[in-house]
Amino acid sequence: MAAAIERTHHSVAYVSSYVHLDYPGGDVPADTGVCTDEIIRAYRTVGVDLQKEVHEDITKNWAAYPSKTKWGETRPDPSIDHRRVPNLMVFLSRKGESLPITLRAEDYSPGDIVTWDLGGNVPHIGIVVNVKSRESSRFLIVHNIGRGPKLEDVLFAWKITGHYRYFGPPQHSVR
Repeated sequence: MAAAIERTHHSVAYVSSYVHLDYPGGDVPADTGVCTDEIIRAYRTVGVDLQKEVHEDITKNWAAYPSKTKWGETRPDPSIDHRRVPNLMVFLSRKGESLPITLRAEDYSPGDIVTWDLGGNVPHIGIVVNVKSRESSRFLIVHNIGRGPKLEDVLFAWKITGHYRYFGPPQHSVR
């Protein structure tokens, strides 16, 4: 959570274009990124490389991921697969814990990852942190919806499509 909150102190332009990345440990330029990049960077700060974890799982379980049908991909691509919300949803449900989607704020704990549909089947992702809103008393979310990483009370701002917990690979288990 501290790593996610720290991300809100960075100036990041919302740039969604494809960038060839080194593998493992690759990242888009530090001053650019999308919603998934904030999740990836927060996890990387605590020693979990989602680029590597997603790539290894998608390589072994290609049919479980939407890459072929949704984007017309013919093979896993470590430069983009981990940067796509639908792929992270599959990965988190496979390797983490898929939790119930509810309208009860108390069901969402710090460290949980939430995905939304912004409308028109546009996916979004953020992480619940241990800071509460003064107005609603809900835990806030760190996310990037186009204005850089922000700490905001947006849990119920859009239709929730996923609720996950992921502590890293078994040998790592970040808590």
